[in-house]
Amino acid sequence: MPEVHALLSASSSKQWLNCPPSARLQENFPNESSVYAEEGTFAHSICEYKVKKYLHERVRRPQSEEFYTEELEQSTDAYYDFVVGVIEEMKRNGCEPLVLVEERVDYSHIAPSGFGTADMLIIGHDAEGRGILHICDYKNGKGVFVDANHNSQMMLYAIGALHAYGYIYPIEIVRMSIIQPRLDNISTYECSREELEAWGESIKPTAKMAYEGKGEQKAGDWCRFCRAKPVCRACKEEALSLCREEFLDLDAGAFAEDARAAPSEVEESDTTAPYTPDRSAPTFKQPGLVTLDELTEVLPTLNRISSWIESVFAFISSEAINHGVPIKGYKVVEGRSKRIFTDTKAVVETATQNGYTDLYKQQLISLTEFEKLMGKKKFAELLGEYVAKPPGKLALVPDSDPRPPVDLSNGVGGVTEEFEVLENE
Repeated sequence: MPEVHALLSASSSKQWLNCPPSARLQENFPNESSVYAEEGTFAHSICEYKVKKYLHERVRRPQSEEFYTEELEQSTDAYYDFVVGVIEEMKRNGCEPLVLVEERVDYSHIAPSGFGTADMLIIGHDAEGRGILHICDYKNGKGVFVDANHNSQMMLYAIGALHAYGYIYPIEIVRMSIIQPRLDNISTYECSREELEAWGESIKPTAKMAYEGKGEQKAGDWCRFCRAKPVCRACKEEALSLCREEFLDLDAGAFAEDARAAPSEVEESDTTAPYTPDRSAPTFKQPGLVTLDELTEVLPTLNRISSWIESVFAFISSEAINHGVPIKGYKVVEGRSKRIFTDTKAVVETATQNGYTDLYKQQLISLTEFEKLMGKKKFAELLGEYVAKPPGKLALVPDSDPRPPVDLSNGVGGVTEEFEVLENE
């Protein structure tokens, strides 16, 4: 996997297209990795290995005791199946497609010094003979649902691919697919070559501003992975504004303008006499219980507020723990840890010498390992009847999520299984 990233990278394009100054602001902060990023990198390397093996290239399978899991094997298989399906379909259409794995593309004619690495580029034609450019991108995460529809990362990859191969191949249609198996998400967006090139021209002014560090800071859901987020004034103002707007009564109470207005001409009485409000205790809207409808109205803003809070705490914690910066009112302590063996070989030898021999557990190999042992066809023939896919964990998501809603009327999730439905008397 490539280590160098462009200032105006495709993966961060949603960010710099909506908040142009963020590209330069982030240069002041280290691009630190995370366990999730490292897991994603390993998953991408497995995807690359599987596709290259299909293409009969000599490759060595990546190894990782830390990140390899049964779920990862199945997720990368889903990516492999989709990509191979696209290639085989083009072959059935009568062409030998151009297949490029982990291909670096350059879109600097649109965004200054812009480049990125596409997981997969496939160029061929469809059943009608139209030239097709198909971009495929694997997403390992399950925290954020990624849609291919007008996805700027994918569109920049496609623009770079067109710039490199569009004069060689008669490309008419561009398809962009996101494969995100851990959320059962495979989405594809299609547009004409002309539409894609027009979009590229339309973002040139914004890309130029971003490269020069100009423009207006603007907070939004694109701030999620911005390294400047914890100290960004726009993020702070938005988070506090959302808190005031959703939870504080601004028309009356401690923070209301009326509390600071000039005295009224009305004769002073017990009810009109001036007082000094306690500004340390904000007045919440409608004291008492909040209705479900009211909470639902607040729901879309909660992620934005909590995300900013988490980023601020992570930034301050890093300053204290990693750089020794003293934080007033806080201290660094050691958390709870688990005991571990420092030398497992010596442990086994010592225990065996003292008569303890039952030291290992015997465990059935995984479903995927069975499939690889037997082959998919034989596995389905012998063990297919014993395989089931249980329903996934239920989650509440916005209506914009393309996944179909779950029918809860039949007791899914244990609601009606636990309680008897009472009829109205």
